[in-house]
Amino acid sequence: MKLIVGIGNPGLKYRNTRHNIGFRVLDKFCEENNLKLKPTKGEYWLVESMLNTFHFFLMKPSTYVNNSGIAIQDFILKENINISDILVIYDDTNLNPGNLRIRKSGSDGGHNGLKSIIYHLGNDQFTRIRIGVGSPNANQDLADYVLSYFPENELNEIEKNFPFILQLIEKFIIGGTDGMLNYYSIESKDRSSNIT
Repeated sequence: MKLIVGIGNPGLKYRNTRHNIGFRVLDKFCEENNLKLKPTKGEYWLVESMLNTFHFFLMKPSTYVNNSGIAIQDFILKENINISDILVIYDDTNLNPGNLRIRKSGSDGGHNGLKSIIYHLGNDQFTRIRIGVGSPNANQDLADYVLSYFPENELNEIEKNFPFILQLIEKFIIGGTDGMLNYYSIESKDRSSNIT
């Protein structure tokens, strides 16, 4: 049983901000697979489904980015989900818009949502898809930057990779991290350099 988490802030105010790219990916996955995330008694929106015979959940924490770990910890304890079966999708200001990277584990890299997840799980051994949203300029505060809206050209560049990201999610659901990484490795050789 897999859990795929998109990181973002709830509410229309934040919908098109850089910090909400994880939410946008889950919205697209739901749109393509006729699924609907719904509010729960916990601090998250959730949908449960099957891909072939593989059971999975999609989650959007409603705790705001900086407290994302609270929702995830609560849910995995209820459902007895292994940390190795969690995939987190989030924005990365260390990557150019549209660039993708996958990590099987590691530090938070300065991302407060990841910091919260690692803290509340007491573990950093969960898989991540990092989606580049560009970096602030020297005079721009990082917190202001991630809450800013995408210029249309940057958003278009990122959304070009959405079909590939959705395929990565499917590979994770079916084959776990190794299945996703194998697919990523093969496909990356044949795709443009924005997958790094």
